[in-house]
Amino acid sequence: MNFRILGLSPEPFRPLYGLSDEELARRGSRRYVADAKPGFPDRIEMRDAEPGEPLILVNYLHQSADTPYRASHAVFVREGAQQRYDACNEIPEVLARRMISLRAFDADHWMVAAELCEGPQVAAGIRKLLDQPGAAYLQAHYAVRGCYAARIERA
Repeated sequence: MNFRILGLSPEPFRPLYGLSDEELARRGSRRYVADAKPGFPDRIEMRDAEPGEPLILVNYLHQSADTPYRASHAVFVREGAQQRYDACNEIPEVLARRMISLRAFDADHWMVAAELCEGPQVAAGIRKLLDQPGAAYLQAHYAVRGCYAARIERA
């Protein structure tokens, strides 16, 4: 089964680019400068930031449906990121090097299945969950901190 991994659109984050640290704090966000790689996974370009690159930590509503699964969490976006990751049948390195929690949701945004996968097993986990009856899309989360990573659909 073919799949498509999507990073976040940069549009909702562009107004944060270039703001002062004080203004970011007023908006409940914070600027970080990557000091290690891996360590700061950007959700737009789906890559680890290079040391020295600025990122913004912001709360992101990744499951907006009015169900018990409605959820938001902290995510890093690389300050200045313009191009959303969008690729078929490829696991970006940022997912391949971490423990990933995959969650399958139906068309009404109810969770129907889940898998915990490490690096090389992520593609197989994606295919397994997309093959589940009723699975409409997946969400990938970084398992250690539980942060939203990406949306996954059938291609």
